[in-house]
Amino acid sequence: MRRLKPMPAGLVRSEAAVRGAVGACTAAHAARSFGQLLSLLIVLALGTVFCAGDALAQTGRPAIAQIGEVGFDLLPAQAQQTLALIRQGGPFPYRKDGTVFGNRERLLPQRPRGYYTEYTVPTPGSRDRGARRIVAGKGSTGDPATGGEYYYTDDHYQSFRRIRP
Repeated sequence: MRRLKPMPAGLVRSEAAVRGAVGACTAAHAARSFGQLLSLLIVLALGTVFCAGDALAQTGRPAIAQIGEVGFDLLPAQAQQTLALIRQGGPFPYRKDGTVFGNRERLLPQRPRGYYTEYTVPTPGSRDRGARRIVAGKGSTGDPATGGEYYYTDDHYQSFRRIRP
């Protein structure tokens, strides 16, 4: 905030004049700051749009939906066994197996709620269900057992790899 110059002897500034001068300085500073902030936001927004557009042009998929692949034979033995259970329709060892996976992380392709179901892949030595899962999509058949759309995660939904046959 700028300080007012001292007044020559015998002159008195009115309170309204002082407030007006201070208010004008504050308003000008606020307008400059707002303009700078707005410029920064525009630059960030444009950069995000161009980067996402570049990824889409190169891969045909949005930048946030990059999913790797893993061959069935490269899965841990427990994941291979879980996938076999899914394909035969059960029975499943965990109560939560076969429940709806909501895809809140939005890492898998967007589908209507209920399209994906999750299944536990046992983790040796773990006291609970662990972090490993297979998420099954209904695919073209409408049934996770035969749909052929399976994803593996070993870090509790932080990343996925599509399972190749």
